[in-house]
Amino acid sequence: MRRFIDSVRAGTSLTYNEMREATNTMFSEDINADDIANFLTALSIKGETTEEIAALVEVLKDNATQIPVTSPSVFDNCGTGGDGSQSFNISTTSSFVLAGAGLKVAKHGNRSISSRTGSADVLEELGIALDFQPREVNELLKQTNIAFLFAPHVHPKMKRIQIIRKSLGKPTIFNIIGPLTNPVSLSSQMVGVYRQDKLMDLAAVLHRIGRKRAIVLTGAGGMDEASLVGDNHLVLMDEGECIPFTLNAQEVGLSNAPLEAIRGGDAKENAEILKSVLRGEPSAYLDTVLLNAGIGLFAAGVSSTIQDGVHQARKSIQSGRALSVMESVVAYSQNRSHLEVNA
Repeated sequence: MRRFIDSVRAGTSLTYNEMREATNTMFSEDINADDIANFLTALSIKGETTEEIAALVEVLKDNATQIPVTSPSVFDNCGTGGDGSQSFNISTTSSFVLAGAGLKVAKHGNRSISSRTGSADVLEELGIALDFQPREVNELLKQTNIAFLFAPHVHPKMKRIQIIRKSLGKPTIFNIIGPLTNPVSLSSQMVGVYRQDKLMDLAAVLHRIGRKRAIVLTGAGGMDEASLVGDNHLVLMDEGECIPFTLNAQEVGLSNAPLEAIRGGDAKENAEILKSVLRGEPSAYLDTVLLNAGIGLFAAGVSSTIQDGVHQARKSIQSGRALSVMESVVAYSQNRSHLEVNA
């Protein structure tokens, strides 16, 4: 590890193979925690390249729980977190809308790190299990169009790295790669990141790791989700071609609103907000989900435009399909718990 630290400190970027070797070394129990911390810090100071990010992601996926699925097209709409907006659980709420619109969604997520309530926290409050086994993930995708992957459950080797990350107390490469490490082989993806300077890099990485189509975005106000505040910055990756563009909610028939209008709270409050959106109750929460789900449907190639995606998202909610998806996953979790108790 020392040679990699020295190289990066000297301002030299690692090749793809060197970064794979460095990442595999990080997972070794024999490596000193200080060396891992120094390596991550040096990378952050130098600035991570596309090759370094791609290599790290591939090794993390190699070391994750393997989840083969039978669905040919699977989508995820996970954000990096870290935007400090204290918003409600936008991508989690949107995932039910996407599933209600017919997408197969393998939603990767974690507990709260930088916000009050992470996706896993609100799912737990709704009564959804966090420890689905690979067979159950496949069953859920078939039965309900959606399955949830709790990051610590599918990345068991990350436990030591997480402790080191927390001890550093500052962002590292791991703060931007979470959504890319979904162990399911995704065909398309929507990734929100709070760093606008990383949009093109992450779009290139998504192509490198096998996505056919994807959107990477930074929301207005510096969010890791599309927001109603103003211009959102996006990059569409389509078969390797990366196309940057901006989008204002007004362009797709939605009203602008300040970040304060979509503030969340604890898990209980956010679960209530989520359910109110799925019931179609008018609010900035609903419009934010319509915007993000609309972008997601466009990213997956289901809709020809984002405006059409917003229309399909609205139909998913108004028809009751989005709420039905959520209720089906809750019922699956409860039945599963009942079977375990009586086994």
